Amino acid sequence: MDLYQLFKTRSPIIGVVHLLPLPTSPRWGGSLKAVIDRAEQEAAALASGGVDGLIVENFFDAPFTKNQVDPVVVSAMTIVVQRIQNLVTLPIGLNVLRNDGKSAMAIASCVQAQFIRVNVLTGVMATDQGLIEGEAHQLLRYRRELSCDVKILADVLVKHARPLSSPNLTVAVKDTIERGLADGVILSGWATGSPPNLEDLELACGAAAGTPVFIGSGANWENIDTLMQAADGVIVSSSLKRHGRIEQPIDPIRVSQFVEAARRNWNSKSESKPAEQVKLHS
Repeated sequence: MDLYQLFKTRSPIIGVVHLLPLPTSPRWGGSLKAVIDRAEQEAAALASGGVDGLIVENFFDAPFTKNQVDPVVVSAMTIVVQRIQNLVTLPIGLNVLRNDGKSAMAIASCVQAQFIRVNVLTGVMATDQGLIEGEAHQLLRYRRELSCDVKILADVLVKHARPLSSPNLTVAVKDTIERGLADGVILSGWATGSPPNLEDLELACGAAAGTPVFIGSGANWENIDTLMQAADGVIVSSSLKRHGRIEQPIDPIRVSQFVEAARRNWNSKSESKPAEQVKLHS
């Protein structure tokens, strides 16, 4: 399956729905209805602004557990995604932070979501949650057990982390794809809201050899022209919030501005790129 089949475009814009704190998180407010209402509003704002897909994250659950989340988080995220699916028809993904790919895959399988994001699929990263080890072997086998076709988008040298081994970007991209069997890779800056540089994106795309490369952070309507000279798609959130502030809800006007800026650059690129050039693993 290629990007066009999944997102109806060869250069997808994926908007992020940052969930308010969920049960068991330190800032949980006690009302799942409030979480659902906010998520529905943000999903609707992103969809009306023209994004091509959504990804739902338990972003405000920080500080995160490094691996498996509490079962109530899985239950809450499942409910939220189902409610969003009643509102929009866009492809939906999940990112269960900090690195619970198995729970994300389980939710996606049950609600028929199309993809998940995994922060550390291969290798070992030193993070504010401690050392996180990639568990591609478990996740890929679990996907097979579930008999589902949920795509795995995996971060390479993920933000808010440092690799224990030599941070060779080309090797990391190849290992994530060839040894971790990621369907797409994500390249971010050093932190939330920080963009990757164009040189790194070009290196990643060269190493990916046709596997999609997504911008994972820091994209806005001012830099998207430059960043998308190399990448195949973008995951965006911070710059779409009111006043560009991460704690604020999605601003529909900012979404429209970003999509318009991105499309101006991508139209000529999409017309010149053959459909078979960018594919996800089948």
